[in-house]
Amino acid sequence: MVDKVNDNLMLVCGEAIGGKTASLAFIDDHEGVMYLNCESGKKTPFPNKFSQYVIVDPYQVYEAFDAAESMTHIHTIVVDSLTFLMDMFVSIHIMGAADTMKQWAAYAEYGRNLMQQYVARSTKNVIFTAHVESILNEATMTMEKKVPVKGQLSKNGLEALTN
Repeated sequence: MVDKVNDNLMLVCGEAIGGKTASLAFIDDHEGVMYLNCESGKKTPFPNKFSQYVIVDPYQVYEAFDAAESMTHIHTIVVDSLTFLMDMFVSIHIMGAADTMKQWAAYAEYGRNLMQQYVARSTKNVIFTAHVESILNEATMTMEKKVPVKGQLSKNGLEALTN
């Protein structure tokens, strides 16, 4: 049981090339930022002194959260981007798997564990960037924006946590 709520959780979302990563330039004390780059090692659009790690398997994000807890100089963990992270899970662990149904269940479990275990117990500020998609709500005839995720998570997982 965790006795403290992590109220330092932020989602920076928007359209592609909308300034999500650029907004991170305004974080104080760049040396205290663990930057988890899930977008194939793309460069940030500004000079920085982040501790940068290129994520090549989604489970490395779990490892990074665990490692950050013992790093006293780290005050913020940035996952850039949640969209690419979840797509990476599909590419690496689901596509071509012998048992895709089992891997889709693992995808849902991964997303829930990320939020409910790693983020929830973190003592660090946590910032996720994510792309959004626009969807027409036919009942209200309004455009709504959401962070796209696949499978069960789109109904009761990450989407519910990011709305």
